[in-house]
Amino acid sequence: MTTFVIGVPPDFSFRSTVRSHGWYDLSPFQLEDGRLTFVVSRGHDGRPVTVHVSEHPRGLEIEVPEGIDIDGIKADVGHILRIDEDLADFYSRIEQTNEIMWAKRYGAGRLLRSSSVWEDLVKTICTTNCSWSLTRIMVSNLVEKLGSETNDGRRSFPTPSAMAAMPESFYRDEVRAGYRSPYFIELARAVDSGTTEPEAWLTSELSTSDLKKEMKRVKGVGDYAVENLLKLVGRYDGLALDSWLRAQFYTKHNGGKKCSDGKIARHYRKYGKWQGLAIWCDMTESWFDQDQANPI
Repeated sequence: MTTFVIGVPPDFSFRSTVRSHGWYDLSPFQLEDGRLTFVVSRGHDGRPVTVHVSEHPRGLEIEVPEGIDIDGIKADVGHILRIDEDLADFYSRIEQTNEIMWAKRYGAGRLLRSSSVWEDLVKTICTTNCSWSLTRIMVSNLVEKLGSETNDGRRSFPTPSAMAAMPESFYRDEVRAGYRSPYFIELARAVDSGTTEPEAWLTSELSTSDLKKEMKRVKGVGDYAVENLLKLVGRYDGLALDSWLRAQFYTKHNGGKKCSDGKIARHYRKYGKWQGLAIWCDMTESWFDQDQANPI
């Protein structure tokens, strides 16, 4: 194995980034004893490889197999942990409003993402209209049954071509994807053929409104899903309201009483283009407070 260290910005927090939302709990991510493990497609023999990342006094310590493209691994780690994302303006807004100050203090705001937009897209579809336990089951089944084996026997997230080759019955019976089953096949075929290009969303010059329309052409991606996807490509205009976020807002800012989505939107409007990130940090404050007192 090869081990090396990379530097991180002063405002970067490994703990807050890894635990920013539930992705760390979905295959092929694994979080154990302070070390984040994931799989990327950087093998010199065409096979995906396992990467281990942990905190180091000089930044992050990365462990990979011998002979791997180190620069490529650095790029993957930087993408997944969003090391180079500039949150200075977001933290400035926090100081101006004198709210959610803990987010700046703990270095919160970077949202963990997968090594590809494709993987984030499929996982996001797996979060809609179901419990988190079912999301975990669907993602685990996709990885275990369709992923390629890595250097250490783990499995990668499946490629579009691997998913496109399977019949609808596979997704219903073995993945337990339910109504998503035909959506997965249609999406995988579109991405495999190049008709749909999720990776292009990262650098798209479209307005957020137009990019949102493009994302919603994918079956299974509604308003909630698309606004979460937008956050993972660095756009935080949308609030991505769901029943959980609404309930948290009612409790924290409205005396436990229900209110309109319009009132919620007005509360975060002062954060401008960062409002989606502001509501997420605001509603997950207890997660971060709790995390600081416990091992990662």
